[in-house]
Amino acid sequence: MTVRILLADDQALLRLGFRMVLETQPDLEVVGEAGDGAQAATMTRALEPDVVLMDVRMPVTDGIEATRRIVESGSAARVLVLTTFNLDEYVYAALRAGASGFLLKDVPPADLISGIRAVAAGDAVVAPSVTRRLIDAFAGYLPDPATGRSPTDERLDQLTDREREVLVEVARGLSNAEIAESLVVSEATVKTHVGRILAKLALRDRVQVVVFAYESGIVRPGAE
Repeated sequence: MTVRILLADDQALLRLGFRMVLETQPDLEVVGEAGDGAQAATMTRALEPDVVLMDVRMPVTDGIEATRRIVESGSAARVLVLTTFNLDEYVYAALRAGASGFLLKDVPPADLISGIRAVAAGDAVVAPSVTRRLIDAFAGYLPDPATGRSPTDERLDQLTDREREVLVEVARGLSNAEIAESLVVSEATVKTHVGRILAKLALRDRVQVVVFAYESGIVRPGAE
């Protein structure tokens, strides 16, 4: 199966560099290039790529708004955000908008390729350690549950006690194997629970599980 990719970055040389890397792979195809976020959203509708490699900072419309437009349009395309810094101030907002993860612009070619394949397969590419740093760094942007229930809280009532436990562990940035060890269950069982959590909460991937857990107040930044 060939993964169709749209490159969205305002720097033509970077797009060229990404294209040269990706087109060395027989299962990856660059179907278009966009120089700003508005163009990226429009081209996503027209070209129907599997993955949009989206720069956060672009003219006209930034990568956050472009990601939001793509996700809200119902597109099957998954957005992989590119950022200059691993804690770019816009990354958390991009994840909230529906991005499936993020990579640094200077990511090694092998990691870029594997990241795109992972996102195309429905996985997220935010490493557990990066997830924890991201949440800690943007704790100030998260709502305080003491001020009242979040509208998303009601969805928590759909989860079983075990699914809530798994939700908390995912939000802490643990992998399925680490969660299995922590809860003394099989990794396959954890995978099943994660799938049910995604379905019940209407979330796309583990990244959105993390965002949901913190925004709903079930987990707080810095809590162990």
